[in-house]
Amino acid sequence: MNNLLIENDGRIRIITLNRPDKMNALDHETLVELLTAFEEIERASDTDIVIVTGAGEKAFVAGADIHELNQQHALSGHQFALFGQKVFRSIELCNKPVIAAVNGFALGGGNELALACHIRIVSENAKFGQPEVNLGTIPGYGGTQRLPRLIGLGNAMELILSGAMIDAHEAYRLGLANKVVPKGQALNAAKELATGILSKGQIAVQLALRAIRVVVETGLDEGLKIEAGLFGLSCGSEDFKEGTSAFLEKRTADFRSK
Repeated sequence: MNNLLIENDGRIRIITLNRPDKMNALDHETLVELLTAFEEIERASDTDIVIVTGAGEKAFVAGADIHELNQQHALSGHQFALFGQKVFRSIELCNKPVIAAVNGFALGGGNELALACHIRIVSENAKFGQPEVNLGTIPGYGGTQRLPRLIGLGNAMELILSGAMIDAHEAYRLGLANKVVPKGQALNAAKELATGILSKGQIAVQLALRAIRVVVETGLDEGLKIEAGLFGLSCGSEDFKEGTSAFLEKRTADFRSK
C-alpha cells in the first residue's frame, strides 16, 4: 500500500489515508487500495470492526484528485464514477461495522467516503461539503443518493446545489455526524466506540448491520446508475472543463452553462 496505512489495534482494523501533502485526496491508486483493503477485511478473522481516518489534523479527505478529475470526458467520467461507487459500496456493504474518524476537511469524495461508513465521529474542526457544482459537475461517488437518505431531501438539496461547506456542529445538527469531539480526539473517540461495540455479540452486530441496511437499500442501486450517467454527462460539458481548469490555475471560474 502506497497511500494507506493499515494496522490492527486488537480486533480493530485502522485504515489511514496517507497523502497529507495532498490533503489525503482520493486518486485512482488510493481508491484501488481502499477496495483491496476492504476485500481483505471481509475475509479477515482477526478483525471485527474498522476505523477509517486521514493522516494529520487538517483533512480526513479533502476530495477527489482534481488533476485526475480534470482529464475526464463524458465516457471516462461515467467509468470514473462507477469505480468510485464500487469502492464506496464495498465499504457500505462491509460485514463489519465501519466508523469514520473525521479529522478536518471531508469535502466532495471525502464527504462521500464518510457517508459510506456506518458511523461518523468528527473533530470540532471538521468541515463537510459537496462542492462539485463549483467545478461544473455533480457528486459522483454516491453523494446524491446517500446524503438525502441521511439528512433529508431538503437539507441535501441545499448542500449539493449550493456547494456550501458546513462545520462539525451543523453536521451534527443535521444528522451527518454522530458525535463531535475536541480537535485531535476523533480517532480516540472512534476507538472508544469500537471497543464498546466489540464488547457485544459479534454475530448479533453483523446481523444487525444487515437488518438495518434493508431500510435504505430500496432503489439505491438504480439511483447510483443514474448518478453515474449524469456525472459522465457533466464531464462532457464546457463548464466542467472550465471549473476544473480554473481550480488548477487558481482563478475564478467563468461558467457559461454549456
